[in-house]
Amino acid sequence: MKHWYRVFYISLSILMLCWGCASVDTSASKDILVSPRKGKFEVIVTSTGELQAQKSTQIMGPQGGRQLGIYQMKISQIIAEGTRIKKGEFIADLDKSEVMGKIAERKLALEKAQSLYTQTVLDTALSLSEARDNIANLKYSMQENRFEMEQSIYEAPATQNKLKLAYEKAERTYEQAISNYQKRIAQSVAKVKEVESDLKKEQKLYNDLLELLKEFTIQAPEDGMLIYFREWNGRKRVAGSTISPWEPIVATLPDLSVMESITFINEIDIQKVSKGQVVKVGLDAVADKYLSGEVTSVANIGEQRPGSDSKVFEVIISINDSDTTLRPAMTTSNEIMVSSLDDAVYIPLECLHVQDSTTYVYKKVSDKVVKQEIFPGMMNENHVEIKAGIKMEDQVYLSIPADTAGLSLEKVSEKGISSVR
Repeated sequence: MKHWYRVFYISLSILMLCWGCASVDTSASKDILVSPRKGKFEVIVTSTGELQAQKSTQIMGPQGGRQLGIYQMKISQIIAEGTRIKKGEFIADLDKSEVMGKIAERKLALEKAQSLYTQTVLDTALSLSEARDNIANLKYSMQENRFEMEQSIYEAPATQNKLKLAYEKAERTYEQAISNYQKRIAQSVAKVKEVESDLKKEQKLYNDLLELLKEFTIQAPEDGMLIYFREWNGRKRVAGSTISPWEPIVATLPDLSVMESITFINEIDIQKVSKGQVVKVGLDAVADKYLSGEVTSVANIGEQRPGSDSKVFEVIISINDSDTTLRPAMTTSNEIMVSSLDDAVYIPLECLHVQDSTTYVYKKVSDKVVKQEIFPGMMNENHVEIKAGIKMEDQVYLSIPADTAGLSLEKVSEKGISSVR
């Protein structure tokens, strides 16, 4: 029985405790109030970037492939990125199968052209030789007819006329043969030149392919550190990548003495960024190390980057400091100084409210909530500058108070809008 009473009282105590907790008025919880702060106010646009050299030497692959019908060239092997190389050292090999096939085709075409040229020259020589023999025979026949005509002075007139006509005919045949011979010579020269031109063309194509084949082995044009070339989509050209005659860059040799950070700013913040702004550049690879930089270029047209749903604008930041630890493709954190005030009054952005183009805050005045119009200035990621509307001793609600129904807006007096400073 005592045990039953003990359970009853414990249960009753728990129920009363739960009722007491449930009866607490949550509206009595305190609102968070903040006071304006005064001091240095900075508007900074932050972004991540990637280092690259301002100047670099491009290591080119074969550049005459398009004229020779080769439009795709695959990198079969390439040395490791970051390797320091000397001028003339091996860098990469391109797949030679296609160009070797072209060389074999052109070699057959060249041999055929050479054979045709030789045959044409022989045929021409033989034809002209036959023509010369025919002219010699016609000349002999003409001379024979002339001798018979000259000996016929004692013959009958009919016989003389007959022999005279035979001589004149032989003479015309001889002269016509000489004329035809001259034409045949011109035709033969033209034909030989045509075949010779085709032979030279085939020879040039064959020689060009042999020279192009040499370019399929890439060597360093100068000393430097090898950096793989990045395509428009950000992919590096490595073994297995394909290059084209329109962009035959295999890799680059950057000038590490002058570096820059390439970053992309979203379309909301790009309006704040302009050429000449100071930048604090951090290196992700080296903690607590910062370099000074300057915005040197801001793109006028946005682009869609892989993995981004919105348009971004390319911004180039020149690194002012020289540092031997800087390497291309290092990730940077960039803080672009948009504007700065040495003595500003500011509050958290969460305090700000806008309605019908009017900006206001809720502040506490003698245990009452006041809806106060303010004139905001510059904004950064967390705070907003206040030009007028509140004073340093004011307390501002960080969020909307519980009961704001019926509150009228307290306008800032036009009578020399008092500065919060």
